Amino acid sequence: MIYGYYDSTYWMVIIGIVISLVASSRVKSSFNKYSHVRSLSGITGAQAAQKILQAEGLYDVRINHISGNLNDHYDPRTKELNLSDATYASASVAAIGVAAHECGHAIQDANAYVPLKIRGALVPVANFGSGVSWFLIIIGLFINSSASQLLINTGIICFSAAVLFHLITLPVEFNASARAVHILDERGLLTEEELKMTKKVLSAAALTYVASAAAMVLQLLRLLLLFGGRRRD
Repeated sequence: MIYGYYDSTYWMVIIGIVISLVASSRVKSSFNKYSHVRSLSGITGAQAAQKILQAEGLYDVRINHISGNLNDHYDPRTKELNLSDATYASASVAAIGVAAHECGHAIQDANAYVPLKIRGALVPVANFGSGVSWFLIIIGLFINSSASQLLINTGIICFSAAVLFHLITLPVEFNASARAVHILDERGLLTEEELKMTKKVLSAAALTYVASAAAMVLQLLRLLLLFGGRRRD
């Protein structure tokens, strides 16, 4: 309900939640399935990452073991490749694929891949925007002054920065996965059949980013429909 009226845009929120849950379920299912398939090479995710980084001449990237599951990530600020419990010491095709994907980000960083640089620059802006957007919108809704619509519009603009971050993340993640598949094939770290399995894991993971971006876009559209150009009587 918005000021006593039925919120006909709430279906956008529901769709965003559903697609995010479906994508998250799919990546967990895919990873769990192929995390039980041991690679013929017998190398772990950490070892695969080390081989890939050395082959690419990236000797300044440190590989770390972090606690958790599927929270693997590369930090371009510290040049650290952080592999989770499910990846670091596992010799499964899923773990090797995830490790190679994170190496893809390290290679992007070394090659000054433009979308990665843009995403990095957007991090503080997106964090600030997502943090203050709803605060500004809510304040704008409850004050009765000429500044009301200005606050609401500023809140929507701030939220747009977070949406832009999610959108620029898509080419970054897709490119990292493409690099991973190419490297694993080129270096012979996985067999042809194992590579097919890894592609399924990485494709499922990519869908989570698509779902997240779609949910954010739907939320932005909802804000525009509800509050964009709103005028007080």
